[in-house]
Amino acid sequence: MTTPFFQPNPNIIKPYALMDLDDTLFQTQRKIDAWELPTTEPKNLVCATVNKQDEPLSFMSQRQAMFFNWLLASTELIAVTARDRHEIQRVKLPFNSWQVLTHGAVILTPESELLSAWQQHMYNALAPLQNILNQLTDWIHNYSQKSDSTHNDLKLTPHTDTFVDRELTIYLAIKHTQKDHQALADLAEQLPIFIPNFEQHFYVHVNANNLAILPHGVHKRHAVQFLLEQHLDSQRPSFGFGDSLADLPFLQLLDWYGMPNHGQLHEQF
Repeated sequence: MTTPFFQPNPNIIKPYALMDLDDTLFQTQRKIDAWELPTTEPKNLVCATVNKQDEPLSFMSQRQAMFFNWLLASTELIAVTARDRHEIQRVKLPFNSWQVLTHGAVILTPESELLSAWQQHMYNALAPLQNILNQLTDWIHNYSQKSDSTHNDLKLTPHTDTFVDRELTIYLAIKHTQKDHQALADLAEQLPIFIPNFEQHFYVHVNANNLAILPHGVHKRHAVQFLLEQHLDSQRPSFGFGDSLADLPFLQLLDWYGMPNHGQLHEQF
């Protein structure tokens, strides 16, 4: 049998595009300025997200908007994001396929329903850690109060959702109100020292002014792997983009992957 040469086929099969959102497809004005992104003159900006007061927060450059429009028309676009089910509502972009949310703890179907099998899986992973997460929350509050004024500006947000009719804490997010990245780095260094068996249960992800304390069972890679193995067509090609070191493990599951020319991954490599 002779291997045939390639022949163009008018029957286009859309690839899967698994895309991180924040700082990959859009970003705040502060980051637009810091990264000196092109085609971001006010007349070219497209609002992508709003804040809790329904005010514009993040924007697409003209190039990003064109890219997103191409993704919508040419691929099956799957959002893979740290945003939870409340935060994703503030993204004013159309998503019509699967959504991987909350660092991978939640998967929504194309009908925007919770994927029940994944819900049960995450319940089994998170339920045994609730007491430890509560203790960790108390320790961080005490740390910020007893430390110097720099650490008093730490803002802790537990991210929760309902799994099998029980509200569970998924992970802890910490920001610095004055955007002191060193204060977050200091906290990240202290956690394994002062929290017994911390690294047995959790890992830490730091990106700019965001520090996340996540159980090992919560990761974008785990959720994407579940989708690839259980729900997506293995014959269809897949590719993805992400800006963060935390995106790399899920991106490496795909046929092709890349990054924007700014952000944590770009700076690392």
